Amino acid sequence: MPEKPAEHTDRSAVRSLMRLWPYVRPVRMRWFGAAFVAVLASCLGLVIPLVLKWMVDGPVADRDPGGVWLGALYLLLLGIAEAGLFGLRRWLVARPLAGVEASMRADLYRHLQRLPVAFHDRWPSGQLLSRGTTDLMLMRMFLAFPLTFLLVNGTTILVGFFILFAQDWSLGLVLLAPAVPLVVLCSVFETKYSVVARTAQDQVGDLTTVVEESVLGIRIVKGFGRHRSQARAFRALAQRLRGTELGKARLLAGIWALITAIPELAIGAALVLGTVQVADGELSAGTLVAFLSTALALRWPVESIGFLLAMSQESATAADRYFEVMDVAEELDAHTSAGEPGEGGGPGDAPGIVFDGVEFRYPDADPGSEPVLARIDLRVRPGETMALVGATGSGKTTLTALVPRLHEVTGGRILLDGEDIAAMERTRLRELVSVAFEEPTLFSATVGENVLMGAEGAGEQELRRALSVAQAGFVDDLPHGIGTEVGEQGLSLSGGQRQRLALARAVVGEPRFLVLDDPLSALDVHTEALVEAALRRVLERTTAVVVAHRPSTVMLADRVALLSGGRISAVGTHQELLRTNAEYAWLMSGAEDGSRVLAAEEGSTR
Repeated sequence: MPEKPAEHTDRSAVRSLMRLWPYVRPVRMRWFGAAFVAVLASCLGLVIPLVLKWMVDGPVADRDPGGVWLGALYLLLLGIAEAGLFGLRRWLVARPLAGVEASMRADLYRHLQRLPVAFHDRWPSGQLLSRGTTDLMLMRMFLAFPLTFLLVNGTTILVGFFILFAQDWSLGLVLLAPAVPLVVLCSVFETKYSVVARTAQDQVGDLTTVVEESVLGIRIVKGFGRHRSQARAFRALAQRLRGTELGKARLLAGIWALITAIPELAIGAALVLGTVQVADGELSAGTLVAFLSTALALRWPVESIGFLLAMSQESATAADRYFEVMDVAEELDAHTSAGEPGEGGGPGDAPGIVFDGVEFRYPDADPGSEPVLARIDLRVRPGETMALVGATGSGKTTLTALVPRLHEVTGGRILLDGEDIAAMERTRLRELVSVAFEEPTLFSATVGENVLMGAEGAGEQELRRALSVAQAGFVDDLPHGIGTEVGEQGLSLSGGQRQRLALARAVVGEPRFLVLDDPLSALDVHTEALVEAALRRVLERTTAVVVAHRPSTVMLADRVALLSGGRISAVGTHQELLRTNAEYAWLMSGAEDGSRVLAAEEGSTR
């Protein structure tokens, strides 16, 4: 779960929303044009009370029906002009702001692809999904409505009060009296609402995570009959979110009630005072009508302040959540931590894959904790296949993940043909190194598209060759062959079928370096034998590291490295290690005592 800000009240909503400016800048002229049109339309509404004043003090007082009809025509034209201008404002902002949202979503997706694996290990996918959907929608709505109308309503209120004071300054002061308490109320509301808005949006992310996990893990949920417990977990989170949303509603209802009631009291007081002045002859009836009409026209701009502030706070929170992700540093393309590649002789001059004093500790590990890998020194010769063997949790998968820089080494270096991978651009590194993971991941695409992800520019011939190596002839029996959509996560296929497609993806580009993490674990023994025979021909043309748990996989390798306690404890051929290393013999045999296997092996060689 990502860390939340310790104090939401410390952040400035204005500062958070100003970070949207780089995205708004390309469409600023249309936005400013739309804002100007909206201000003009709103100010036209303030002309209507002046027309009413002219009608009451003129044609109505003079009993002139023609003048009344002329005034009615003026009011109709003003109403039509106001409606047309508001429609024009909507047209001006709709397309460009949709483009702003699309640009922000594209940047977020691009950024997520470039963030280190450690980031994705820490962040729930639902939180990332909610930032790319709900939060972006809130920011687009802010740019389209609250931002514009905070400016429009502010301008309307200023122009309206200028007209009110021009009509009668004493009545204007009566209506201005609530300004101070309203400012205090809005400040308190903004502080409280920002905390609740952040909580609600984080809870939406948690809820999204539960839904996604339940859908992706539906086979587990159904297989173990856990639908009721999953429903209870979902209901609990939904109830928490409901409570938070009700809290938001209470805050908004409270501020809206106060913002509505206080100005109404001021208007009532102004009405009484104005009526007395008209009775005393100090004020004309038309002026009082114009004054009250202007005051009523300002009701919506004043009453909407709470609603606009609420939307602005939600948008500021959405911006904070969006930029929490965007501010995470991307993977650096190149850096050097141990001198220039090959400098000073030694391991840097050796071709193949060299692990030179490699250490690794996960980013979230305690500083004083033992590293997962400590002083790994290992060389895989050019064209050689090295098997990595070790007990569960010994760090085999972690070590292989360091080669394509899915994680960064925290000590030492890894060299490919004498070049430090830390100094390579990731694009080039991942063209040289191909990987197949123990847990195969397929995408909602065709069989061919999934396999060809392993080599940009590969064609039909390479695809067929890779499928042949992986013994994936089953694809021809699928409804549309290699054009068959495999569905989300490839769950329409069996585990062994998914693993064979993942292996085909790894070998399709004939990479110089190949990293395989127990790639045959889901295959039956007969299919495994066929895949191994075909894979052996591929391994002859590449330099490979293969994580192995079974003797049959180990037999693909020229040599074996035993990983124990975060270190390479032994290197040799399979037969050598069986004879000389009890731990290796135990791992390969599954016997309770590796010494028995060692003794049996020694006896068989006499």
